[in-house]
Parts: sequence; structure tokens; C-alpha cells
Amino acid sequence: MKYHDPVLLDQAIEGLNITADGTYVDVTFGGGGHSKEILKRLKTGRLIAFDKDADAVENSITQDQFQLVTQDFKEMGNWLEENDIGPIDGVLADLGISSHQIDSPDRGFSIRYNSDLDMRMDTREGLSAMDVINGFPENELARIFAEYGELRGSYKMARLIIAARKINKIEKVDDLKSTIKSITPKAGENKFLAKVFQALRIAVNDELSALRQLLQTSGEVMKSGARLVIISYHSLEDRLVKRYVERGGFDSEMVKDIYGNPQLIFKSINKKPIMADAEEVARNRRARSAKMRIAEKI
Repeated sequence: MKYHDPVLLDQAIEGLNITADGTYVDVTFGGGGHSKEILKRLKTGRLIAFDKDADAVENSITQDQFQLVTQDFKEMGNWLEENDIGPIDGVLADLGISSHQIDSPDRGFSIRYNSDLDMRMDTREGLSAMDVINGFPENELARIFAEYGELRGSYKMARLIIAARKINKIEKVDDLKSTIKSITPKAGENKFLAKVFQALRIAVNDELSALRQLLQTSGEVMKSGARLVIISYHSLEDRLVKRYVERGGFDSEMVKDIYGNPQLIFKSINKKPIMADAEEVARNRRARSAKMRIAEKI
């Protein structure tokens, strides 16, 4: 199954600084592009990959050194402990949504198809975007659009949704688009709607909470000198990664001990995020917003 071309592939593999006997984790397996390149560099080492999307199983790799875990990467720490694996030599995460998921008309991720408002990465469980749109109160909807979509007029949007759903359930992509049409700018319509859909997707899949947990767990399971490579696609994700690496936590202040000494878990390998060059962006549109940060466990 064609998922997508792996973004920043060469840079990510270089960033992991792979040793032939190391143990690595790819927490966003998807189409297996990054995993296949990691495996090429292993001899006696092993690779564990995570992906909760049932479609990803079709891309699984039949190689003794490889294991695909069909769970959310939030379970990485527990799974590694239960299977007595560790410490880890490197963790890779290619966050966001795959081209396969966007291009699947029945998943509800894209503004191009009039599908059900689903947006769940794991269609086996959890609330769908339809549940959020039709069930969440006004204040919570407004918070989602403002915080996760970084949209102005979030309360006005929430009020339009509340009013519309009292008349008819908002079930389809086009239902939502028509509900907020009066506040959708004609110039930049697609960008605006993309932010609306991004906000809902983040809320449905609890993506920022999952990223926080991934960063914290990675620090716990990785050995000193191990590499963490994170590819993100919007400022909310990139900001979390940057803060955690540079400050040891998610707040604006540096984490310090009682004596005022910084309590850092990682050190940055690249001070500025690595981005795709023009050639890769021309070949793969998904790469245009990608930012990669590499950190080393102290």
C-alpha cells in the first residue's frame, strides 16, 4: 500500500547516527519508508515500530530484526518494559498525517472529499470529529479552534456550529464547510479550512498530549548518547519539541534543581530545525512544512 514518500529521509537516518548492533524505535511506521532505511544499516541490531492505524499493517516488513506493534506510540514505554527491551539507541517520529490518510476519501481528513467527519488515526476506538462537532460545548469547541488551529474568531465559529447542529446533525465534511461558510475568507479559503481540520484532528487524536508523553518517555528509555529525531509539521508540535530539548520541560522556564542547576535530558544537535530543500518539496508536497529536530540524550 502506498502511504507516502518518507520526508527528510537521508537527514533523519544521518541524525539517528545508527550503529549496526543498536536497538531503534520508529514510533510512526506508516508506509515503512524510514524503517526500511534503518534496517539497511543494522546487522545484529533490531528495530521496533509502532502504528495504531490498521492500514499500516499491510506495509509490515518480514525481517527477523523487525517488529511492528499495532499500538499508539504512547504505549512505547510500557511495551518496552513489558518485553524487557532497552535501553534504546535511537527514537524516530514522523508526526502528523500521512498522504495515504489524506487521500483516503472515507477517513474524513481532507477538505476535498465529502466523507463522514471521522479523522481518527485509529478507527477502532475513540471519539470521531463528528462526535466532537455535535457533542462538545461552545467553550470547548472555541478552545480547540483557537489553541489547535490558531484561528481568530473561534467563538463565532463555535456559535455557528452550535446553532446549526440544533437543526440538523453535522455529519459530513460539506456540512461543516457550509456551517462556517459565512466566516470563511474567500481569499485563502483552503488555508483557513485546513486549520479548522487540523484543530479537529489534533483534538480527536489527542496529538499534543501524545507528543508530550513521547518526549518524556524517550528520555526514560534511551541510553546516554542515543539520538532522538522528530519531524513535525506545524508550530504547535515544533514548539513542544524545541522547549523540551532546550529547557527540560514544556513551560517557558528552564527546569532547574533546588540549587538552580539546569536539569536537561537532551542536548540539541541542530539549533535550527532542518527543512526540506526545493528539490524534495517539488517531489513531495508533504515535505514543504516539515521541520526536523535532532537531540542527543545527555
